Amino acid sequence: MRVLLIGANGFIGRFVADRLLADPAVQLTALGRGDDADVRFDLATGSPGALTRFLDAVHPGVVVNCAGATRGGARELTRHNTVAVATVCEALRRSRCGARLVQIGCASEYGPSQPGSSTAEDAVPRPGGPYGVSKLAATELVLGSGLDAVVLRVFSPAGPGTPAGSPLGRLAEAMRRAMQSGDGELKLAGLGVQRDFVDVRDVARAVHAASLSAAQGVINIGSGRAVRLRDAAAVLARVAGYGGALHELDAPPVPLRGAIGHPRADAEHGAPVAYPYPDGCGGWQQADVRTARDRLGWRPRINLEESLADIWMEAACRI
Repeated sequence: MRVLLIGANGFIGRFVADRLLADPAVQLTALGRGDDADVRFDLATGSPGALTRFLDAVHPGVVVNCAGATRGGARELTRHNTVAVATVCEALRRSRCGARLVQIGCASEYGPSQPGSSTAEDAVPRPGGPYGVSKLAATELVLGSGLDAVVLRVFSPAGPGTPAGSPLGRLAEAMRRAMQSGDGELKLAGLGVQRDFVDVRDVARAVHAASLSAAQGVINIGSGRAVRLRDAAAVLARVAGYGGALHELDAPPVPLRGAIGHPRADAEHGAPVAYPYPDGCGGWQQADVRTARDRLGWRPRINLEESLADIWMEAACRI
């Protein structure tokens, strides 16, 4: 099976590449903007015609799109998350390869949900920010393309390679700095937020399964369990061996650019303070993952403690 992987250098894409390369039946080609891609191509600026010619030459059976932007303004997010996917869909429609498309979506497309509920794929999306809007627009393009396509809506990915700028990555960095400086107290805010964390290696397994399946439409990929950030911070402190106090502060009255683990000076004490998720999803998200089980034969295998331990291992290497 020939697979074209777009975005192989990203957080999720790296693990998808490893998973696909481990399958001896897969012949993998990586397309991206970096020098280490097999083929250099920028989806945000490249033409569908150029991509079509490449598809006809390589003739993949599956195209996996892990590319996209998670940060930036509305224009940049739209260019990399929506326009880029429009290019992929149009190129596949024009191509003679007849490839299946596996698109990586995200839980931010759903927006806030009712506390205690599990969000299923038939929930009405109400994204709370430009990132979720740009990803939802990409999903709608895929679903309306007429292609053999599936969108995996990934909830909160975690584990090795977690970006230092992500909420859990910033939390680990704040804890590393506290341990390095000998601080006996780490000030954190917004720890009441609850998210559904899923290990990135489990996400890669889901992509592999979706590539081999005939499933179409939207499929949630998550753990099926919401975890309070307060509990995640306590687990991280335990695996890190941090013996100091985790002091929880009230969330700030206005949205800030930072996230959990983003150090900000406290005016009174001068200690680092960390603030909550700016993902537009409110205080609660939990995936209903029955569709992934039924249509992909997929279940998460790696628990959050192992994911957090791997995040800490990478943060500790910077000490």
